[in-house]
Amino acid sequence: MTFNKVFVILSLCFLFISCQKQDNITLSGLNSNDFIANIDGKEIALYTLENNNGLEACITNYGGRLVSLMIPDKNGKFEDVVCGFPTINGYLENKQNFGATIGRYIGRILNATFSIDSITYNLTPNTGVHCAHGGNNGFANRVWNAKQINNNTLELTLLSEDGDNGFPGNLLTTLTYTLTDNNELDIDYKATTDKPTVVNLSHHSFFNISGNLSRSVEDQILYINSNEYTPYDSLKCVTGEIIDVTNTPFDFRVSQPIGSKINDENFQLSITNGYDHNWVLNTNGDINNLAAKVVDIESGRVMEVYTNEPGLQVYTSNGLKGNLVGKNNIPYHARTSICLETQHYPDSPNKPQFPSTVLRPNEIYNSRCIYKFDIEK
Repeated sequence: MTFNKVFVILSLCFLFISCQKQDNITLSGLNSNDFIANIDGKEIALYTLENNNGLEACITNYGGRLVSLMIPDKNGKFEDVVCGFPTINGYLENKQNFGATIGRYIGRILNATFSIDSITYNLTPNTGVHCAHGGNNGFANRVWNAKQINNNTLELTLLSEDGDNGFPGNLLTTLTYTLTDNNELDIDYKATTDKPTVVNLSHHSFFNISGNLSRSVEDQILYINSNEYTPYDSLKCVTGEIIDVTNTPFDFRVSQPIGSKINDENFQLSITNGYDHNWVLNTNGDINNLAAKVVDIESGRVMEVYTNEPGLQVYTSNGLKGNLVGKNNIPYHARTSICLETQHYPDSPNKPQFPSTVLRPNEIYNSRCIYKFDIEK
């Protein structure tokens, strides 16, 4: 065999290997090999969804997490709009809720206890005496079973066994992510139980639609379709009240910058050092009614939120301190992202005046959240 033939063969082999390697690289620059892991015999992987407009969502079945979301700006430039980590180790080591599915119950259940049908259940406390986000090792830190239905749909399933963190009933949850050709990330939850229980699932991505994950979101424009919110006491426990937003920093019925009143002297803002509250939506459970909207003037990106849930938790990442370093070596600081978590209200099991979160056998829990992306006209 001549040198030229050997050179050609080696060149073709190198090209083949290069192509194979490129197949592992997502539009957002993630390497899918960096998300391969195993926990207790359960395989973790990275799944990529695409639509016909070039949008891309990357999801790991560890915690049902959205890892990256590539959205174009007004000039057609695609950028990642969610905070997260470049490898699975970032999620395993930090145990943060970036992009995660939260369950069985997002938010706090006060004193880690509730009753159904005169039976009292004691949950695992993990925030002082309270149970937050489902207790220890909640849904955000479980390996879900994954099935990619097609290029734009991923189905995840998880069985939470009776007694998990004290919650009653074997709860079987199906989570479906769909990246539609209408530029929507459609997140659909369904769950069933064999005993009366409570359930309140939600999505916890830290969004920065500017595409610059180090930039403050305080100049981004926020609209919330809500007349009321549920306040806290001094220990960040919901009081059970429902308060009018009029003449408060919580009135976003007219669109305004997120940071326009975030530093006002206000008891509620001082408790959380910014926004971390549940708004009572005016949407009446209609998925077609706009719940919230964020606009980034510089990039032109728009994100709208639609849901069948009665509430929306808005969190301006007040607890981030720059000690977590994420994708592209960006340290995540306070107010460089915003979470828009569709949900029932915190501590509903102990607040009969709030919409019920009870799920019974032969019923189907269904919660849906749509993040729709567009360009400001």
